[in-house]
Amino acid sequence: MGELQQLQVQEVVDSTMKSLERENMQKTQGLMFRCSASCCEDSQAFIQQVHQCMECCHVPLAHVQALVTNELEKFRDHLAQCTMHCNDKVKDSVDAGGKELQVKQQLDACVIKCVDDHMHLIPTMTKKMKEPLLSSGK
Repeated sequence: MGELQQLQVQEVVDSTMKSLERENMQKTQGLMFRCSASCCEDSQAFIQQVHQCMECCHVPLAHVQALVTNELEKFRDHLAQCTMHCNDKVKDSVDAGGKELQVKQQLDACVIKCVDDHMHLIPTMTKKMKEPLLSSGK
C-alpha cells in the first residue's frame, strides 16, 4: 500500500515541476540568455568584463533553482519523517504483541494519512517556488 501512495506523490510532484518549468522557469532562462547575449554584444568590454556581466545574468536563475531544490528537499524530508514515524508506531505495536494483519492495516492507514497531509502541502510549496520566478520575469 505504501508504494502506491509514494507513486501518487511522485506523480503529483513531477507534474507540478514540469508545469513550473514550462510556465515559469523557461521565461527566467530566456531572460538569462538574452541578458548574456547583450553582455557579449558590448564591443567595448574586455573578456573579463563580459564574463562578469554574464555571471550577473545567471544569478536570478541560480537563486530560483536553489530555492526549488531546497523546497523539494524539505518536502521529501518531512514526508520521510512522517513515514518513519509510522514505522516506529508499527514497531511498537509489534513489540506489544499486535497481530500481523492489524499491524499492517495500522501502517497502511498511517502512510495514507502522511501522503494525504503532504499532498495538501504541494500547492503551498508550488506557490512559494513560483514567487521569485514571477518577480524575476518582470
